[in-house]
Amino acid sequence: MPKFTVHETQCKSLINRVKGMPFNWSINPYRGCRHACVYCYARPTHEYLGKNGSEEFQEVIFAKVNGPEVVRHELAKRSWSRDLVVVGTATDPYQQAESRYQLTRGILEAFRDFRNPVSITTKSPMVLRDVDVLSELAKHAEVTVHFTVTTMDESLWRAIEPTTAKPHKRLEAMQVLRQHGIRSGVFLSPVLPGLTDDEAHLEAVIKGAADHGAQFVFSNVLRLGPGISEYYLPFIEREFPHLKDRYAEMYRRNSAPSAYSDKIAARVRNLKEQHGMIDEPAHAKYERKHPPLQMTLIG
Repeated sequence: MPKFTVHETQCKSLINRVKGMPFNWSINPYRGCRHACVYCYARPTHEYLGKNGSEEFQEVIFAKVNGPEVVRHELAKRSWSRDLVVVGTATDPYQQAESRYQLTRGILEAFRDFRNPVSITTKSPMVLRDVDVLSELAKHAEVTVHFTVTTMDESLWRAIEPTTAKPHKRLEAMQVLRQHGIRSGVFLSPVLPGLTDDEAHLEAVIKGAADHGAQFVFSNVLRLGPGISEYYLPFIEREFPHLKDRYAEMYRRNSAPSAYSDKIAARVRNLKEQHGMIDEPAHAKYERKHPPLQMTLIG
């Protein structure tokens, strides 16, 4: 793939309120994502920066270089109630630029020092670099790491997630986190119609998750909203032309028909039962041990 560039930016705030999700707050240290996943729902966010959601989304990355300092300021506010914050909702916090900027590590160090619960979503084993910080935080607050794994088929993986770590490497990283007492599991998401929705694909991911000690597996079917379909559907027509008509029929709206989604959910549920997987909440409720005014830094 072409080389990518990183633009250093300053942010005034980093902990953002979220609506319509099972959590209320999120952090994205970067804008754009080098992983270049063909189905990425965050592609339209680049348009707010005057960039397109196709090539520029994965080739022009914005790094919020003052992010760790801003997060410390926000966590220190008397009004902050130590709510769970999800890191990596619109970009992978451990994408390639993180190896240079270490913004995610700096942010996690702030969460450790303020003993604030955090959840991370990633496709990268780079998270193991920060196992020391996560382990320390986990002694005092809820910590969860979600590894997105859409397929174990390496030929398909390379086509749909061209610059990500191999699926088995993600599962191995998850297993290491589990060995350090960090709650970890798998997002089998999105399930791609005609590509990863058959029982063999789904079972390979679920079995791999179970074999590596995952505490949960959650799944969702692909959604094709504005700004996503314009990138994903040409990919289907180019690489899997036999699926073109199926997608045209299924995605007359942004979401797949409920009957299809229900069928996939039932299939995933049955496979999890077969492999001894028990559902857990995606984001467990965090019970504060101290009121906000009593927050103190770890010495």
